[in-house]
Amino acid sequence: MGEVPWRATPGCLSVVVRVTPRGGRDAIDGIDRLSDGRAVLKLRVRSVPEDGAANEAVRKLLAKALCVPTSAVRLETGATARLKTLAIAGDPAVLAGALAAACGTEKT
Repeated sequence: MGEVPWRATPGCLSVVVRVTPRGGRDAIDGIDRLSDGRAVLKLRVRSVPEDGAANEAVRKLLAKALCVPTSAVRLETGATARLKTLAIAGDPAVLAGALAAACGTEKT
C-alpha cells in the first residue's frame, strides 16, 4: 500500500487512527487513506464516544493486538475527534511488525 500510518520515534511507535465508535465490534479494519492522502489505521469499537469510553476501548484494542499492556498505549492527540494519534511504548521495529501483521500488511 505504500505509506503506513505509523512512524518510529525514540522508545515508541506513533500511530494515526480513524475511529468508528459504536462500530458493533472491536476490530482493526486495516489501512485507509484520507481525502488529503494521509494514511490512517481504521479502527472500530463498540463503545460510545462519551466520557472517554471510546478512547479507552481504542487503547485496549491496540494493546491487545500488539501484546503490550494497556498502560503502554497513550493518547497523544484527538481526545474528542475521530482522528487520533497514539503513542505505543516499546521497541518501534517490533511494534511496527506486529501492527502490520494485525492489519494485514506484512511490509512496514
